[in-house]
Amino acid sequence: MILNDAIDEIIDNVQVVSSELDEKTIMELMELLTSSKNVFLLGQGRSGLVARAFAMRLMHLGISVYVVGETITPAISPEDCLLAISGSGETSYIISTAKIAQKRGAKIVAVTSYDESTLGKMSDLIIHIQGRTKMDIEKNYVKRQIKGKHLPLSPLGTLFEVSSLIFLDGLIAQLMDKMGKTERDLKERHTVLE
Repeated sequence: MILNDAIDEIIDNVQVVSSELDEKTIMELMELLTSSKNVFLLGQGRSGLVARAFAMRLMHLGISVYVVGETITPAISPEDCLLAISGSGETSYIISTAKIAQKRGAKIVAVTSYDESTLGKMSDLIIHIQGRTKMDIEKNYVKRQIKGKHLPLSPLGTLFEVSSLIFLDGLIAQLMDKMGKTERDLKERHTVLE
């Protein structure tokens, strides 16, 4: 079934992402997340949903975190960091928001497939997440056939978004270890207003 092939394609991408992670970069990211006064999360569309999911887990760890665009989000300062999720690294809203954070002296972390993108070039730290994005589709059928590249089974930015979500959830486990937190600690901060 196509469903099984699509799942295999997604799993294969996640395994590539996992195998390519750089320990030094991950340690720098954890230090930045735990030492910043506030962590701001930014993403558009489905990447925005990934950002929100990660924000919730950071809150469970007791990290002061805000999602850019929410009404309760305060001003960003030099003691803060902005983690921006953008597969292409070229989303105009992400770039303009990151420029504001940069002007205000905040550290910028890019989670992107394109290290040399506008977002990547302006970031203090880049987390490279391999994944086909909306920009990667070869539209010419003949060129695709000649190159042996068939249309992928996961549409648009699925590989990037799913791989980013899994990476960030894995990072939470690493942060739990670094901070000496248990699942019980996280559960104590989980919402009870439901």
